[in-house]
Amino acid sequence: MSRKGRFSNTSRDVVIIGAGPAGLTAAYELTREGIPVVLFEQGTAPGGIARTAEYRGFRFDIGGHRFFTKHLIVRSLWQSLLGDDLLTRPRLSRIYYAGRFFDYPLKPLNVLKNLGAVTSLLILASYLRRMIRPIRPEASLADWVTNRFGSRLYEMFFRAYTEKVWGIPCRRIGAQWAAQRIKGLSLKSAVLSMFAPRRALRGEGAIRTLIEEFLYPRRGPGMMWDALCGFIRSHGGTIGFGSRVAALLHDGKRVTAMEVDRDGVREKQPVSHVISTMPLKELVNAMRPAPPAAVLAAAERLSYRDFLTVALIIDRAELFPDNWIYVHEPSLRVGRIQNYKNWSPDMVPDQSKTCLGLEYFCFAGDELWTMPDSELLALARRELAAIGLADPDLVSDGTVVRMPKAYPVYDEGYEESLTQIRRYLAGFENLQVIGRNGMHRYNNMDHSMLTAILAVRNMFGEHHDLWEVNVDEEYHEIRYG
Repeated sequence: MSRKGRFSNTSRDVVIIGAGPAGLTAAYELTREGIPVVLFEQGTAPGGIARTAEYRGFRFDIGGHRFFTKHLIVRSLWQSLLGDDLLTRPRLSRIYYAGRFFDYPLKPLNVLKNLGAVTSLLILASYLRRMIRPIRPEASLADWVTNRFGSRLYEMFFRAYTEKVWGIPCRRIGAQWAAQRIKGLSLKSAVLSMFAPRRALRGEGAIRTLIEEFLYPRRGPGMMWDALCGFIRSHGGTIGFGSRVAALLHDGKRVTAMEVDRDGVREKQPVSHVISTMPLKELVNAMRPAPPAAVLAAAERLSYRDFLTVALIIDRAELFPDNWIYVHEPSLRVGRIQNYKNWSPDMVPDQSKTCLGLEYFCFAGDELWTMPDSELLALARRELAAIGLADPDLVSDGTVVRMPKAYPVYDEGYEESLTQIRRYLAGFENLQVIGRNGMHRYNNMDHSMLTAILAVRNMFGEHHDLWEVNVDEEYHEIRYG
């Protein structure tokens, strides 16, 4: 039986929930095989947290999104969609801490100049101590980082910034987060990278955090999602923006239909298969009949970190050379500053101006989230001046974009909750979850797209464990395609 033949005997559609990188990739893979799909997206634009926002012609990411992958099938997809519009860009990023800028990756003279010989020696002694007597077991992010960098570097660079990002103590963040996000990196590897040939940082064994160049669409990631939407529609797929999935109806073994709210009207959509990227907590709560009380309680324990970007337009052609700057200074609330023009000149319509994005991590409903846009713009101007990156009088305009559920939190007890939810969802033979929020996994964009590709392959009879994507270092050496 052909691939299309597997779905030809049913009048029910394959339904995909969410038009972020994972959902769009799944719809692309299916329509490429001639399988009609219906994709529902609650928002009004594709891309999710990876979308490109636009304000008066200035384009900016909701967070910076490098296109970097070791998976050839994902890279080939990117290149086939964008061709020459996928630029190769140099990476330059620094850390701002204690009134100084630190090059990243580390450089010997820069570190010595900023910290001094005595502090540098104390950092080395702290590192060697943990090499001899590591913390066991590694229960938290604090343990993981301290074992690889020593307690002094952890306190100086990791703790304040990480707690700013997540809003909870590092002792309450699982070590799994560090294992996924900064895998392979240690003080030893960072120092060795200072002396390694530049080509060594670009190979298959390169540490993700130290990659010196990356791919980036000429006018931002939104180009990729627009290209995917165009392909899906031209090959028979349907995309419904402004469509909120309110309920998934099931018989205990299969999802049979879903209820979708669109333009104030609730519609019923029969389904043959479902691929979901909606936040796992929302998916569980949408199941009808409702899951067991223990599963609902597990979903309720999952938490998310929200995020907002204050984009400032500045009447200056050039400000600083970095793509982005991490702000580790505890006295400042901003977490990261993006310089979109340095990602691609085409992100800015007027080359005499610069657009910066000051990123603030928060919880929906807290002081930052509910602060009026005018006050957020004023805060961003003050903090930009405090760092010394731009004269606030040169800021001519700005806007604010809020992004809920930007980051799944790896807090205490999340693993147990996730395990319970996974067991429940495994009982549905025609439901797969993919992507960052769909799996409550802090996946990179390429991992999210890979889970989509493998989910579609599963529908055609292959057997891939999607939960194995981005599990450990060794996984990154496996190639698909």
